[in-house]
Amino acid sequence: MAVIRHHVGKRLSETAIHNGTVYLAGQIAEDTNQDIGGQTREVLGHIDRLLAEANSDKSQLLSVQIYLADMAHFQGMNAAWDEWVQEGATPPRATVEAKLANPECLVEIVVVAAQRG
Repeated sequence: MAVIRHHVGKRLSETAIHNGTVYLAGQIAEDTNQDIGGQTREVLGHIDRLLAEANSDKSQLLSVQIYLADMAHFQGMNAAWDEWVQEGATPPRATVEAKLANPECLVEIVVVAAQRG
């Protein structure tokens, strides 16, 4: 089966799809002047858009990795996450503190999802 890529750049593709599974690159906020809630909501919006382009959505999440620049942001990130995640379709998830490539980013989220059948 072929690999389909969306938003292909020199360094990475935003999306790769193979055999009904959607892999997203780590998503970060473009507006880094926002607090953790704002950055998280923006990132989740990017995820919604990319999943929709790949014939998927948040109800199809298979796994999520969340990287926080500081674990002090855990509660604020979770507040935005809890507003967004679909009840009954919460995915396996890991959250860790990490030094992010852009020091102005407070959160980066990576998801894997199934395509809608």
